[in-house]
Amino acid sequence: MSRKFLTVSLGSFTSQAVALLLVLTCAQAARAQERSLSEEKRAHISEAVSHFMAANSVPGIGAAVVLDGVPAWSAGYGMADLENFVPATAATLFRLGSISKPITATAVLQLAERGKLDLDAPVQKYCPAFPEKEWPITTRELLGHLGGIRHYNQDGKGDIPEDSAKHFPSMEESLKIFASDPLVAKPGTKFRYSTYGYTVIGCVLEGAAAQKFTDYVRENVFLPAGMEHTQADNFFEVIPHRTRWYHKDGTGAVRNAGVLDSSYKIPGGGLISSADDMAHFEAAILGDKLLLRATRDMMWTPQKAADGTQNGYALGWGTGAQSGPKIVAHTGSQQGTSTSFILVPERNAGVVVLANLDGVDAAALASEILKIVLDPKP
Repeated sequence: MSRKFLTVSLGSFTSQAVALLLVLTCAQAARAQERSLSEEKRAHISEAVSHFMAANSVPGIGAAVVLDGVPAWSAGYGMADLENFVPATAATLFRLGSISKPITATAVLQLAERGKLDLDAPVQKYCPAFPEKEWPITTRELLGHLGGIRHYNQDGKGDIPEDSAKHFPSMEESLKIFASDPLVAKPGTKFRYSTYGYTVIGCVLEGAAAQKFTDYVRENVFLPAGMEHTQADNFFEVIPHRTRWYHKDGTGAVRNAGVLDSSYKIPGGGLISSADDMAHFEAAILGDKLLLRATRDMMWTPQKAADGTQNGYALGWGTGAQSGPKIVAHTGSQQGTSTSFILVPERNAGVVVLANLDGVDAAALASEILKIVLDPKP
């Protein structure tokens, strides 16, 4: 789906000047508990982040590391706001993009664990606002992107314009964007990534919990995990510590990214959080504070299509291998943001990278940091 962005100039900031600025400012002091991450590894991480920012003209980054199941280090680099020269910190709030999906999946699996939601029942049992289709769709299928609901249209037709501040007051209102569209595949037969499918999941959660999505997730995920500042990215609210959003134009100049009110896709891409908060989420998942171990293992089990094929996507989480150990992870990208977080369960470790520039490979930086963290050398 093509993206359109505002072309607000940042004065004399060329991409080269921004890169130089980042090199000079990326040494913002780390907020670090520094429990078991050596000084040498912290220095190597800062060097990797600085190089990444300079190479990609990234204004600001929040990063964090979990070791031995606890947040061990976090830091902010560069600028959260270039125009007002506000430094990024580990508490700066970034758009999560699609790493909202693992959070939503965790909340849904809680409800299933508590007997309030049947993952294999038709979604209309909990979300009657979503019309029945030719075939039934289950929450389990939607969590694994096997539900047949479309993603964004490549030409943008039928979707919310990306430069839009239209606010959706409820999950039911958000369903109207795509609810009448035909399925792109029979549920269970093909993997079709769909953020809209997670809007249906949000509606299912509200029906099963008898609460608004944001209220349930705050009470049952954010607060128990210690994610004090994670919330919906409401375009119209004044939210302290929220970063500005950036984009590079065709010449490489850093610009302000286009307007986005993500109220139509909160469960799949509408949350904001900080490196500190996301490290606490990783620690809570690793420590079984949000789900029973058996439920967590089920959430991390890759799903298979009806023909037996699988691509490593589980229930709201991607899975794979990173230099040997099994990992669970997700990435996110939308106007003004690129994000990635990785967990290595058998090492009780994790990494978070949040950037306020779209179109950059946050996963590559997260992987590089993970290699530093897991390296047996100091």
